[in-house]
Amino acid sequence: MSRQSLQNFDIQTFQKQMLSWYEENKRQLPWRKTKDPYKIWVSEIMLQQTQVNTVIPYFERFMTKFPTVYHLAAADEQTVLKMWEGLGYYSRARHLHEAAKDVVNNYGGEIPQDPKKLGRLKGIGPYTKGAILSIAFDQVEPAIDGNVMRVISRILKIEEDITTYQTKKLFDQYVRRMIPAHNPSSFNQGLMELGALVCTPKEPMCLLCPVQQHCLAFSAGIEKELPIKTKNKRQKAIPYVVLLITNDKNEIVIEKRPKSGLLANMWQFPMVPLNEIGFDHIESWLYAEYGLNVSIHEQKGTLKHIFTHLIWDMDIYTANTADEQSSDQRLSFVKPKDLDTLPFPVPHLKMMKYLPGNGSF
Repeated sequence: MSRQSLQNFDIQTFQKQMLSWYEENKRQLPWRKTKDPYKIWVSEIMLQQTQVNTVIPYFERFMTKFPTVYHLAAADEQTVLKMWEGLGYYSRARHLHEAAKDVVNNYGGEIPQDPKKLGRLKGIGPYTKGAILSIAFDQVEPAIDGNVMRVISRILKIEEDITTYQTKKLFDQYVRRMIPAHNPSSFNQGLMELGALVCTPKEPMCLLCPVQQHCLAFSAGIEKELPIKTKNKRQKAIPYVVLLITNDKNEIVIEKRPKSGLLANMWQFPMVPLNEIGFDHIESWLYAEYGLNVSIHEQKGTLKHIFTHLIWDMDIYTANTADEQSSDQRLSFVKPKDLDTLPFPVPHLKMMKYLPGNGSF
């Protein structure tokens, strides 16, 4: 049975133990050296769905390129996507860019301190809003990510499904009451850090936990069973043939993805959906779809790329075309050196090694 109130919970002791542990054990991360709300905002967006060690070099490069919200707002979207290249979940970059323009145009370049105004910016959900307000502005606002949900579900033995709206609302109420008014920034970061370093998903290190005495799940011996989360639907696998098409001028055919949806506005090598087009019909399909005359050569490799709800199974082939341009606006013919200037998703970056003359760039 989960604890339905904090009536018997020693909040003061819990706060002291969390703050003391965080001060002694926190990782030295670049975004923790500042109270600049812009930098904290960028770091929190990057950290969504991405591990800390992966984010660090991206964050540092991004800050060098776009040191203020004005620099980001003034940038071209393709430049922003290029700086994000390889980090994945590219809608984060597009939303961040849109929101930066909103901040400059409507808030004089100042990140809003008002929760409602901040929450209306593109890409800022409840967690990111709480993180910015508590870390940058020292406001008593919960910042509940997956780490915090795991910690609190175990501490309070919350046995409801954490993916439901009702349970998320419960977490918000509990954490809001736990946050110390004198140091919401360190407390919220402490909960996140505890979940990342000690109260881990599969093998929590309960003997090292600074708040073990408060943990009802540990007392009941069910810490590994919490939190309870509905399993995601099985990912759909889609087979593709990806074509590395070159012409006699050593140009490479690339395609710009649509303006919305998965990997919007990124560049890729043409992809043919095999579940719709049989392999023997690929060349005729390419002419019908793009007006492109292509001869397929040899298979160079295979790649599997896993998205949240989707899997791309890709067979990679080289191909040749006699064409030097296309009337289809999605396609461009570029020199190998120009590939470095455009944003590509990770699987297409990986297959560049198969391009003819790859060593030249």
